[in-house]
Amino acid sequence: MTALDYAALPKWVECSRPGSPVVGDSRGDELETKLNRNKATMKAIFAELAEGNGRPFVDAMSDDFVWTIKGQGPWARSWQGKTAVRAELLRPLLTQFATTYRNIARRIIAEDNFVVVECKGNVETKSGHRYDNDYCYVCEFNEDGKLIALTEYMDTALAERVLVAPTPEE
Repeated sequence: MTALDYAALPKWVECSRPGSPVVGDSRGDELETKLNRNKATMKAIFAELAEGNGRPFVDAMSDDFVWTIKGQGPWARSWQGKTAVRAELLRPLLTQFATTYRNIARRIIAEDNFVVVECKGNVETKSGHRYDNDYCYVCEFNEDGKLIALTEYMDTALAERVLVAPTPEE
């Protein structure tokens, strides 16, 4: 068996190098604790979202939270601050639903201060359309374990087809 040449590996492999922070040293224990805390937070949030309860998601947001939807069209933009996210994104969105919105996590992966969630929404709109979108949320946490940013990737064509996009505040 040939010895692994760590110097030849890409930088992102650092965590598996000898001498890198790992569980068992204080740097690794601290990192592991944050990873576990942040991942556990998202697992708890999505356990509630699966039952139609979005309150824990909002509660986990910091006051300066930023929600960004990537892509093209009227959905692709950012909302700055928890108050704006609630008033300008979530409230107008949720008023379009005839049934309780549920979102089921398929995968939750954590690294550094980030947790990535692949998930599937499930709801019927008041206009009678299904809005069962697929999402990838890249969630960033601060040192206190609060969500400070979420970057959302979704099928924006589906959103445009069955929903009314929130209008930007002037």
